[in-house]
Amino acid sequence: MGRMLRNNGLSLVLLLLFFAFIAGQAVTGMHEYNDEQAEHGEPPLQMNDYLRTGHFVEITAENWESEFLQMAAYVLFTVRLFQRGSSESKDPAKPAPVDRDPRHSAHDPRAPWPVRRGGWVLRIYENSLSLAFIGLFAISVVLHAWGGAAAYNEDQRAHGGVEVSALQYLQTTRFWFESFQNWQSEFLALASMVLLSIVLRQRGSPESKPVDAPHGETGSG
Repeated sequence: MGRMLRNNGLSLVLLLLFFAFIAGQAVTGMHEYNDEQAEHGEPPLQMNDYLRTGHFVEITAENWESEFLQMAAYVLFTVRLFQRGSSESKDPAKPAPVDRDPRHSAHDPRAPWPVRRGGWVLRIYENSLSLAFIGLFAISVVLHAWGGAAAYNEDQRAHGGVEVSALQYLQTTRFWFESFQNWQSEFLALASMVLLSIVLRQRGSPESKPVDAPHGETGSG
């Protein structure tokens, strides 16, 4: 058990924090929603009903959407784009291990199965990380549109307005405002990480260069 925790501590802590924070979001969101319900003379919702509302789904999905877009873009941008001196970039003057052709390892028994299989399976596998993030981004967009339409329609019903479908909601300025306000912050955070890692350090973190590395050294070393 001790070795399992040591070997998987990073992912376990991140997942525990995710579940803790989304539980906190659900609880506080339900109270906020029920306060609004009370103001309009509507009955409060229990948690299982609240989790299916547009109020919860929309805000959750629009945040996931921006995170998965950020990660998909970052994975793809770092294939061809460089930032000299950053721990987050490959060195443009040196070959990188991540660029080696996996086809040369087709007969290595330690290589993942898709590498040994080759062909179209390998072609998908060598792009699987970006494809996974793109797929998760697309799913989040759909959930954002569905949850946003549900929340929008609830407001429309309360004020005698016209309801919209999820596809129609995708075409509203409200959907794009919600998306852009999250997207811009994600790319600002990425740019900050790339640029700050040129001159700043965090000893012990693989996201940082060694503390004694010169500013011009590129990559985490």
